[in-house]
Amino acid sequence: MSNLDSFDLVAVGGGAGGLAAVRAGAVAKQRVALISDSPIGGDCTWTGCVPSKTLISAAADGLDFSAAMRRVHATVGHIAATEDADALEREGIVVIEGRAALMDPHTVDVDGRRISADHIVLATGAQAAVPPIPGLVEAGYLTSEDLWEVGVAPRRLGVLGGGPIGCELAQALARLGVEVTVFEMAEQLLPREEPETSEVVRAALEADGVVVKTGHRVERVGRRSAGQPISIHAGGAPVVVDEILVAAGRKPVTAGLGLDEIGVELTEDGHVKVDRKLRTSVPSISAVGDVNGLQ
Repeated sequence: MSNLDSFDLVAVGGGAGGLAAVRAGAVAKQRVALISDSPIGGDCTWTGCVPSKTLISAAADGLDFSAAMRRVHATVGHIAATEDADALEREGIVVIEGRAALMDPHTVDVDGRRISADHIVLATGAQAAVPPIPGLVEAGYLTSEDLWEVGVAPRRLGVLGGGPIGCELAQALARLGVEVTVFEMAEQLLPREEPETSEVVRAALEADGVVVKTGHRVERVGRRSAGQPISIHAGGAPVVVDEILVAAGRKPVTAGLGLDEIGVELTEDGHVKVDRKLRTSVPSISAVGDVNGLQ
């Protein structure tokens, strides 16, 4: 195999956006490649849509926490098997494992291997954003990315963030018997949505036993020692919990891709800037999914 492999289309990132791009290219009989440095399927399969919706379903079916997590892992495994390298190769998609960096508008370096493409699709997704709250790192916390490895449900859980992820997981865990308190610094849950929508969600959460604290900015958290309860200070008396789930938004994954060097523009909040057709400032490069920040 030559050091320079040529394709019609290359997607950087193996999540939902990258998979959709290369599968569409394969259907169109293009020579396509998917580059990923993490398990194919990305957030949606491993830590987002699939596990969260399965958890909600398991809670609705009356399962306990352990049984619910077993169902989550089984479902994730089932979906992942339809997206692994062997399955994609059968669809005509070349899978390349490794860390990608753009060398120019038509060349990607993958751990020393040069890949050329007529068109490059950035689909590197996003990761959990962790607010700089004093004491949070020292106290320890979970995110939607590692919650799924928890073996025993906490008795009391503080959720930092009342956006879609925080609300969804708060409700599911409350239905599984966890005492949940949600802290949202905005005056309503789901701050991007209409107030009427927020009120419906708030009522649903409170009906499931979730304590909702809107207009509460967490000032600091503290834990005396490992295994001890955590105190969350957000005005008034501190709220004592056993674990914290950080659901304070997500930030795009763009570091190390070489975007600045080749002229791919970013927005003020760090997302890849695109037009209505998902084209970046470089004509041969598009950006799809969470990395571009479009909702």
